[in-house]
Amino acid sequence: MKVGLLRAVGVATAVYGVAVTAVPDLLARPSGLVDGKGRSARATRTSLRPLAWRDAASGLVLALAPEGPALRTAAYVRIAADFGDAVLLSATLPGRDRRLKAAAVSVGWGALSVVGLLAGE
Repeated sequence: MKVGLLRAVGVATAVYGVAVTAVPDLLARPSGLVDGKGRSARATRTSLRPLAWRDAASGLVLALAPEGPALRTAAYVRIAADFGDAVLLSATLPGRDRRLKAAAVSVGWGALSVVGLLAGE
């Protein structure tokens, strides 16, 4: 297990989650969930905040979990969340390009956690 890689993924995910919780348009804009003026609807912002908070919480756990079973479990949760995002966003976002980009980003982050779990120190 590459503990340093898992911790880095956790920190990056937590920071991103906090940022999107505070400013949901950071996720809404690249996802195509904004109007012609680049603003998201209140309902969209309300829907994105819990998703972002989930990332903040799971990222923090990945960053801080003790090495061993707890860290491994935290990584599995992150992998499930990232791969789940890839499936759901690639099926539901507006526009093929946005769906492909969202899938690629989500799979990429999930893959980093997989590598962190499988690689030796």
